[in-house]
Amino acid sequence: MTEKTTMQAIARMVPPGSRVLDLGCGDGAMLSYLQRERGCSGYGIEIADANVLACVQRGVDVIQLNLDEGLAMFGDNSFDVVLQIDTLQHLRNAEVMLRETARVGRTGVVAFPNFAHWPNRLSVLRGRMPVTRRLPYQWYDTPNIRVGTYKDFEVLALKNHLRVIDAFGLQAGRAVRWCPNARAGTAVFHFEHA
Repeated sequence: MTEKTTMQAIARMVPPGSRVLDLGCGDGAMLSYLQRERGCSGYGIEIADANVLACVQRGVDVIQLNLDEGLAMFGDNSFDVVLQIDTLQHLRNAEVMLRETARVGRTGVVAFPNFAHWPNRLSVLRGRMPVTRRLPYQWYDTPNIRVGTYKDFEVLALKNHLRVIDAFGLQAGRAVRWCPNARAGTAVFHFEHA
């Protein structure tokens, strides 16, 4: 999810000058954008060697770490904002990492493919797992460990005592606020510890 309009939509939730931790930062595009456009600082966390190198080449400070091992190296409220953009669905223990996100950051932003998007529902009704731009893999070779929906995250946030500051869907880079569970390919939540 590195389209400029998507980055802009997520960046609007990050106050200028924020200290940011980007979990599963990929090639560092989002953090680089926040540094350039919003005057932010911070770190990316990434496991893949090629992505770590890409971050360094972009001038993004990166720590190579497996997120399934946790964030014990960071103290409470070490960052203004912690990002999990297209990361949650790849983690073995997504709930623990969500709590860690709320612990190390004053606020968190999570974005993930919304499995309840209507084309996905239609594909399942036809008897097949969806393959879309947001879910581009076949069921047997996907890096996603789990799938979730916009509504599922609302329940998970409540269970973990997270207060949702803002929530919306994204479709083609545009915010979807009316019926995002069915109308958006991406779910986006901005939250803080309640």
